[in-house]
Amino acid sequence: MKRIILTTLVVLLGIIAGCKKGDTITSNDVKLDLKTMAISNLTLTSAATGGEFLSYGKDSILEKGVCWSTTEKPTVSNSKTSNGWGSGNFVSSMTGLTPLTYYFVRSYATTKKGTTYGTQVKFITSLTPYAFPVVTTTAITNVTNTSAQSGGNVTTDSGSAVIARGVCWSTSHNPTIADSKTTNGTGTGTFTSVLSGLTPNTTYYVRAYATNGAGTAYGSEFSLTTLNVTSAPPTVITSPVTGIFSDHAASGGNVTSQGGTTVISRGVCWATHTSPTLADNLTLNGTGTGSFGSSLTGLSANTTYYVRAYATNSAGTSYGNEITFMTSAAIVPTLTTNPIGSITTASASSGGNISSDGGAAVTTRGVCWNTTPGPTIVNSKTTNGTGTGSFTSFLTGLASGTTYYVRAYATNSAGTAYGNEVSFATSAGSSCGPNVTDIDGNIYNVVEIGTQCWLKQNLKVKKYNNGDPVIDGNTSWNGSDGKYCYYNNDAGIAATYGNLYNWYAVTDSRNLCPSGWHAPSDAEWATLVNYLGGESTAGKHLKEAGSSHWNTTFSAGDNSSGFTGLPGSDRSHLGTFNTGNGGLGNQGIWWSTTVHNTTFGGVMKMGSFGDDAFISSGIAGNYDQSYGFSVRCIKN
Repeated sequence: MKRIILTTLVVLLGIIAGCKKGDTITSNDVKLDLKTMAISNLTLTSAATGGEFLSYGKDSILEKGVCWSTTEKPTVSNSKTSNGWGSGNFVSSMTGLTPLTYYFVRSYATTKKGTTYGTQVKFITSLTPYAFPVVTTTAITNVTNTSAQSGGNVTTDSGSAVIARGVCWSTSHNPTIADSKTTNGTGTGTFTSVLSGLTPNTTYYVRAYATNGAGTAYGSEFSLTTLNVTSAPPTVITSPVTGIFSDHAASGGNVTSQGGTTVISRGVCWATHTSPTLADNLTLNGTGTGSFGSSLTGLSANTTYYVRAYATNSAGTSYGNEITFMTSAAIVPTLTTNPIGSITTASASSGGNISSDGGAAVTTRGVCWNTTPGPTIVNSKTTNGTGTGSFTSFLTGLASGTTYYVRAYATNSAGTAYGNEVSFATSAGSSCGPNVTDIDGNIYNVVEIGTQCWLKQNLKVKKYNNGDPVIDGNTSWNGSDGKYCYYNNDAGIAATYGNLYNWYAVTDSRNLCPSGWHAPSDAEWATLVNYLGGESTAGKHLKEAGSSHWNTTFSAGDNSSGFTGLPGSDRSHLGTFNTGNGGLGNQGIWWSTTVHNTTFGGVMKMGSFGDDAFISSGIAGNYDQSYGFSVRCIKN
């Protein structure tokens, strides 16, 4: 019995003596066992690994991590990470490594009884001091039966110069430079590649590639299927760009082959970016094979453009070689001055015609005048819109019996150009006479417009010309008697905009207007409107300039006629005042004495939403004779 006990004691002492630090620990017959994870994220100076617990001991894990060295069986006395405590699996990052060096790494776990190590893993830091370049593949275009177009973009060389780039292709996935390839220069940036020698009706896989000191990197994979021999697109060459100006140029192309079917469309396309397509600017220059010419218009001055010829058949569209060019800088516009017309003592008409904007948009145009030759825009001038083409101008505020010199002008970003100079002399005296006073003592200024004399203010009188009173309609508007009122029953408004009158007062034989003057007919309104360019533009010249009374958000008047029309609005036949889009500040309506039937009268109408001046019909319409509108008088 003593011999058995002694033998057992010897065995236990041997086991205890064999449990040194760094070996697997067993506690209560449960073994703590670790596995070191495979190396990942390997670079020149770092790598990642970790530990996985295959089994656990009974004692708490106080620390865990990985340790590494350039010699085998590293321990925690070498370099190490510390990844907390407990028995969960863990990931560690090893940093500060030496490039191109072999390392040994083991995971570890420490309990109060000692440290257990996992399996050993060997690795070497990155085999090259550089990383691979980064390249993307361009989508496939211009697919024919034997060719296609692609390319790529090398976005970074990763620290080592790109010595070769292009695309590679194969009939199998993931082509490499061991397969068919193009060579398209060196360095970073975009490049275009043409895949040639393809087999008709065959599927190919394409990737861009870029090679630097680290090796060759590939872009994403695209696929294409070449066309059947009988359905190939055309072949076209782009002609050189000639006749380059600030706003236009000439090019063209030559369709050397129709492909499998007839060319149904051809021309050139252009843009300010490379590889223009039919989605950009284009010309249409016939069908079939052969040479053709194209005009590129609407170009911007001093701008780089890219142009390609194209040809389309039932198989698709082909593009020719790309040509780049730059337009010339803009020059001043080209224009002429219109002859002088409608000369009076204080006004005349002229205008101009801009035949070319010089390659930059015309931002202002009109005529300028002075009593000495060579007038410029620092002298008297009109402003008549923008752009090219013809325009009409009205010269006002002239002195009677005086010679004036006139030139049209047009301004773009290059400067101001002038048309030919014309001269004229105003009439020696006015047929319109001095200012006019109505029976209530209100004084009105007079303006000569063409062959007509008009009051420059809306009528404010409250009596007929024979002294009889006009009925005050501010409190009661109904009925067929002649009446006046103030807009919104506000005498302060009437002091500026004049009174509103119904048609019965306007056409009363006792006459609202001062002696020698009368309310105009449709025909007299038409003479005025036509003299000022017609219904579509006369409103601009009739409306008072500026925003003191008119809403100029949409269209401002220039009052070049001197008429000084004000937006006095109106009162309906029901007695309500217009407060909407046609309210005070937005619309002016003046009565005509022309009767349209037993209940409607004519008008002349202008609004803030355009340059129009409408007479009686169309948009102006016919209005119930019980409406209240402004009145403007014309000389007999």
